Amino acid sequence: MVDLEKAPPARSPEGEPVPRADGEGCLVVAVRLPVRIVALVLVLPVRMAWDALVVAGRFLRDTVLRPVGRALAWLGRALFVWPLVGLWRYVVVPVAKGVGWLGKVLLVVPAVWVYRWVLTPVGRALAWCCAGVGAVLTALGRGLYAGLAWLARYLVVVPAGWLYAWVLTPIGHLLAWCGRGLARCGSGVLWCLGKVVTGIGAVLYWTVRILLVLPALAVWRWVLAPVGRALAVVGRELLDALGHAWRIAGHLSRAVGRALAALFRWTVAEPARWVYRSVLTPVGHAVRDTVLRPLAEAARAAGRAGRQALRSARLSVRQARADLRRTLFGEPERPPSVDRREPSGAKARTLGSSTTALTKD
Repeated sequence: MVDLEKAPPARSPEGEPVPRADGEGCLVVAVRLPVRIVALVLVLPVRMAWDALVVAGRFLRDTVLRPVGRALAWLGRALFVWPLVGLWRYVVVPVAKGVGWLGKVLLVVPAVWVYRWVLTPVGRALAWCCAGVGAVLTALGRGLYAGLAWLARYLVVVPAGWLYAWVLTPIGHLLAWCGRGLARCGSGVLWCLGKVVTGIGAVLYWTVRILLVLPALAVWRWVLAPVGRALAVVGRELLDALGHAWRIAGHLSRAVGRALAALFRWTVAEPARWVYRSVLTPVGHAVRDTVLRPLAEAARAAGRAGRQALRSARLSVRQARADLRRTLFGEPERPPSVDRREPSGAKARTLGSSTTALTKD
């Protein structure tokens, strides 16, 4: 069987690669070379096209896209950023500073001067005048209040007190005495009226009691109460009957439901469960074990074989390219390997020879 995988190169104890001895047979070489040549013929155009696309893309990026991007960035800065910065720095800021200075000179400074040298003295003068006028008005108000209080006292309060003490009080006493007399007479009249009303009320009470209350009480006691008790008994029995009927109907419906559920279970559910457990499950397991798993194993084996073939083809192409390069350009020169680890005896001999040479000198 031909080994399609590339054997790892042999290495020396120092880790350097050692040229492999060309001891393979003619059949192996005769089969390997055509396979590698065919793989090279098939893969080479694709790789060349890919490399050409990569080179073209890099060239396009370096020669077209980057310069165009830088030009667009510079153009954007020149058209938008720099004019806006210049407008802000050389137009908006100076104009704002000039407007602020003019506002300060034309508005703020005059307003401060007017407030400090005009409005403040005028306000203080007006406050002093208002204080003086307020003092004068306060004095006039106090005098006017005192005069009006004196006039009201001697023109209203004193006459009103005299009128109350010497006129209204005697008249009130007289009216109170007359009212007490009238009240005594009215109380007698009211007593007589009360007796009359009491008699009329008693007559009406006994009339209503005899004509209405006693018949209604007799009807309630001997008719309505027995009829109500009978109706209550009938209603209670009806409610009890309805309750018992409801409970019995519930038991019957539960029994019928259980019977129907059992019938459905034994006629549909249990056969379906038996079919699923005894027929479908073994059939499914058999199909899985005999069809699906072998198909999956075959698919995995095919995938592994395909990957192995692709790996072998890639290694063959790589080896063919190395052989072609070695055929066209020759074997590259290998630097001679230097063994840096000398044995202890050789090192001692070297040291001894060097010391002997030094003593001879």
